[in-house]
Amino acid sequence: MKDESNSGAPGPSTGHAPPDREGSPAATGVPASDVTQALAGYRRIVVITDGYSTPFLAKTAISLLRYRGGDVAAVLDSQADAADARSLFGVDVDVPVIGDLSQVQDADALFIGIAPPGGRVPEAWRPILAQAVREGLDVVSGLHDFLTDDPALVGLAKTYGRRLIDVRRNAWKQTAECHPFRPGCFRVNTVGHDCTVGKMVVSLEIQRELSRRGEDAAFLATGQTGIMISGKGVPADCVVSDFINGAVERLVRDNEHHEFLLVEGQGSISHPAFSAVTLGLLHGAAPHGLVYCYEAGRDFVKGLGDVPIPPHESLIEALETVANLRHPCRVIGVAVNTRTLSPADAAAEVRRASDTLGLPACDVYRDGAGVLADAVLALRDRATVPDGSRVPEGSR
Repeated sequence: MKDESNSGAPGPSTGHAPPDREGSPAATGVPASDVTQALAGYRRIVVITDGYSTPFLAKTAISLLRYRGGDVAAVLDSQADAADARSLFGVDVDVPVIGDLSQVQDADALFIGIAPPGGRVPEAWRPILAQAVREGLDVVSGLHDFLTDDPALVGLAKTYGRRLIDVRRNAWKQTAECHPFRPGCFRVNTVGHDCTVGKMVVSLEIQRELSRRGEDAAFLATGQTGIMISGKGVPADCVVSDFINGAVERLVRDNEHHEFLLVEGQGSISHPAFSAVTLGLLHGAAPHGLVYCYEAGRDFVKGLGDVPIPPHESLIEALETVANLRHPCRVIGVAVNTRTLSPADAAAEVRRASDTLGLPACDVYRDGAGVLADAVLALRDRATVPDGSRVPEGSR
C-alpha cells in the first residue's frame, strides 16, 4: 500500500518555551505537533534568496522549488534579472521572481531559502523579515542564526500573532537505547564522499520511486532543507553530539511502521569537520543498506581545498566497517552527481562507477532512481527466508 507520510517525527522550535516532550520544543501556547503540521501545511510560500541566488548558496530554495513547487507562490530576490524561477534556477516550475513582498497575494509564510557558510541571516534581510510578520506571514528558517534569538522580531511576532520557526532549534537530550527496530522495517541511509553531493535528493528520489511502485516508503529528514520540505525530522547537525544517535534512533522508531525508511545522509565519514554527524546517523538509524553518493570530478573536500578525498573503495570499506559495528549493513548502490559533465561524459562516468565498484549506479537527476529502488527491493528480498517470513532484526 502506498504511504508517503512521515508521521511521528519531532518538530522544530518556534520560541523559548520548555519543550512539550523530549526533543520537541514548542512556542508559548503552541504545541510542537501544531508547528509540525504548520510546516507541511503552508500553501502560499514566498522563498527569499535576495542577493544570494546561486546554486551553492540557494540550494534550500532550489530543493523547495523542486519538491514543494506547488506550494511556492514566489521567489523574492530584488537583485535578480530573471522573471521566474525557471530562468533563475533552472527548475521546471511556474513560480515568479518578485522584488517586494507586496507583489504577491495571500502568502502564508516566508521561507529563508539560503544556506550560507556560517548559517547567519543577512543583516540586510532583517527589515524584510519584519515586513513579512507585519503583513501576516509566518517566517521559517533553517539557519544556525535563530530567528527566535532576535528580541525585536520575537516581539513583533507576538504583536501580530505570527510564528517564527527555527527548524534547527531542538532540545534533544536522550541517548540511544539500542533496542531492536520492528522486523520488516528496512532502513537505507544515503552516505557520501563529501558534503553537498546530493544525499537528500537521492533519498527523496528513491522514496518517491518506491512509493510510485506502490511500496510503503517514507523519507526521514535529518537536515534543515529536508525538514522544510517534509515538515518534520531531526536537525542532526544541530543536536548535541552525545544525543545524535538517540535523536536519530527516535526518528526511526517513530516511523518504523513503514516498510522502507530512506534516511537522509549528512556530512562524510572522512570529513575533517563533519564526520561525527555521519557516524551518529549510521549508529542511530542502524541501516540495512547504504547508497553511496559522490560528485564526479570532486577530488578535494569542499571548503578545505588542500584536503584530498579518499578513494571510493576506501570510503566504502570504512562506511561498511563502522555501520556493521551497530547493525549488519552494506553499500547497495551508487548515486553519481554528474552536474558538471556533458550527457556523454555523464553516462560514461555512471558506467565506470558501476564497473569499478561492482554496484548498480545512476545519476538520479538525469536517469531517475529506478536502479537504486531496484537495489532497495533486492535488499528486502535477500532478507526473506524460504518460508516467506522476515529475518529477525539484528541478524544477517
